[in-house]
Amino acid sequence: MVDTRRRRTQEERSAAMRERLLDATIECLVAHGYTGTTTSKVVELAGVTRGAQVHHFPTKADLVTAAVRHLAVKRADAAKAQLAGLRDADDPVSAALDLLWEAHQGPVFDATMELWVASRSDPELRAHVSTVESLAASSYAEIDLEVFPDLAGQPAVRHFVYTAMDTIRGIMISSFVVADAEVIGKRWQRAKAHLHKLGTLLLAEV
Repeated sequence: MVDTRRRRTQEERSAAMRERLLDATIECLVAHGYTGTTTSKVVELAGVTRGAQVHHFPTKADLVTAAVRHLAVKRADAAKAQLAGLRDADDPVSAALDLLWEAHQGPVFDATMELWVASRSDPELRAHVSTVESLAASSYAEIDLEVFPDLAGQPAVRHFVYTAMDTIRGIMISSFVVADAEVIGKRWQRAKAHLHKLGTLLLAEV
């Protein structure tokens, strides 16, 4: 029997190796925090050789810088995938708020927060984080095109989306101290109720 499977090119193998290292970096950030993330731990999690890591990312700084961009792309891709269908929801404002909340959960966002916190005292890291953060944030800001198509582009609508994101991020940062998921969930429901009123008023202006 002839094996018809196509062999991967060197470029494809290299891209797969980079992806493997970057995903392991995200996993390491979540498990050990920024300071606890080391190239040796990333290599172990990725299941690759030290030589492979050095070939693609010679230093921890190179690895983390690439991971910052990797995270931004993942978040932007997730936003695009989730935006479809919001306009057809029974309650589009509630659906949009739920989408934003879900977008700020899970390991990808946990790793992002680790980098945010670490960048406060690391100017070089902060420069990289601030450069790519707008990519992910702007993707979710496009919610206004789906939920408020007739108001899209108006400052008040875009400000509503950013206010919702800022509120959610504040709640998530407080979860560092308050580890009770039930308490965090109640804080979000309280904030969501107020945000929903604001969003509903915006829709009424159409």
